[in-house]
Amino acid sequence: MGHGASRLRRLVHEVAKFGAVGGAGVLVNLLVFNLVRHVTDLPVVRASVIATVVAIVFNYVGFRYFTYRDRDKTRRTREMTLFLLFSAVGLVIENGVLYAATYGFGWDTPLQNNIFKFLGIGIATLFRFWSYRSWVFRALPPPEAVADAEPILKGERARRSRAGQHVP
Repeated sequence: MGHGASRLRRLVHEVAKFGAVGGAGVLVNLLVFNLVRHVTDLPVVRASVIATVVAIVFNYVGFRYFTYRDRDKTRRTREMTLFLLFSAVGLVIENGVLYAATYGFGWDTPLQNNIFKFLGIGIATLFRFWSYRSWVFRALPPPEAVADAEPILKGERARRSRAGQHVP
């Protein structure tokens, strides 16, 4: 099997795991949204923002410990900062769709709220998938790349040592 087929298989596996966590996150998001709408008098977009924040926390745990558990864990502060930044952008995308439908077009029945909430989640998910895999949960280099780089690193350390430079 070629290198391209292996990369495709890994990508399909990653998308499936992302989809499993994301699908559970969508359920959390919609359940919290409808619960908040049912038990409070909050406006629709505020209820949606609360639900999105709950889903973001749920998804971080799922992505870090299931979908991307094999990814670099050395810079958690950076990871969390980027996750929250890209999640906030996703929150704006998701709730912007709901806001436009509700206040721009007057589509404000519970069914319409759920349809546009779901549509917003879908659009934001595309952005989140790209940003999380590209920037937040960075892939570690493949083991063969590390093995290939080791002789280069040893040679650089030897060169620095001979030149009297500090060798880490």
